[in-house]
Amino acid sequence: MRAAVLGLVALFGVGLAAPAQATFGPVLPSLTRNLVSYYDFEHPVRGDNALEQDRGRSGTPLQLINGGAGMRVRDGAFSRNALQLGQINPATAGNDDWKAGLYSETGVPTLKAFNGARQTSIMGWVKMSGQNPAPNSNTPDPDDLYGAIGLAGVLTGDSNGHAVRALLELIQVDGELKLVALARRLDGGDSQTFAATEQWQKLLPQNEWVFLAATFDFDTGAMALYRDGKPLEGRYVAAGDPWKLEGDPEPDLASATDPRGYKIGGSYPQNTRENNPCTCRMDGLMFLDRAVHPWEVTLQHRWASRTR
Repeated sequence: MRAAVLGLVALFGVGLAAPAQATFGPVLPSLTRNLVSYYDFEHPVRGDNALEQDRGRSGTPLQLINGGAGMRVRDGAFSRNALQLGQINPATAGNDDWKAGLYSETGVPTLKAFNGARQTSIMGWVKMSGQNPAPNSNTPDPDDLYGAIGLAGVLTGDSNGHAVRALLELIQVDGELKLVALARRLDGGDSQTFAATEQWQKLLPQNEWVFLAATFDFDTGAMALYRDGKPLEGRYVAAGDPWKLEGDPEPDLASATDPRGYKIGGSYPQNTRENNPCTCRMDGLMFLDRAVHPWEVTLQHRWASRTR
């Protein structure tokens, strides 16, 4: 498989060919084996349009929370539909934000690929479509804004709906909002953050589809961010050894627990609290159980872009 796809790298370079459409949709063939979940928002679950089929190997349906089928809009990054997310009533501390995900206090067995995982990746298309960051509906101050913009993450095995094993998000770093990859190797442990250097507004301009990717290696401690197939410059935020890699038996793995779910476009997919909404659209969300190679990120972006 690797040799075949490397051949496609050369073909892409001279514009002669593109990868064939994979079983799971317009996905690079080398990624399909590790594609735990893939959501293209073209496949509602039969009998419940508020659920989206998982085109990845885990078959984990995604809940379209609060907006249901109306969250699918005709504005796909590379296909017909995209997922609309966002804040609904900024002045009310309610639970009506449009977000997506799933949650189980006992863990989600279909996401066992992230149980004791050595690596993971999150990739997908994002289009900012409104005010970000959003007004903080949990405080009385109308001028108070959330300190983060939620994109997509895998929850930990002990998560309350906010804590993550791996996350692509925008958060405050030294008083400035930054695009980040954030993860914690151990449930209840400290997180590490890799923050992009460039201003987030340049990376995610309003009303423009952008392909983002984040990769995580729990064994080496390496993380990376990509925009439109190209790696982003950045830095690790936490000093020391937040993932407790030193002294542990090799290889270092994530906690041996099933994640409690996914969160997309904000925290608390069990819909008990509003937090860090993203007024944006998403498409082609991919969750993988290995760190994707840089050349694969490049090819995945190019392949999807050719179908736009």
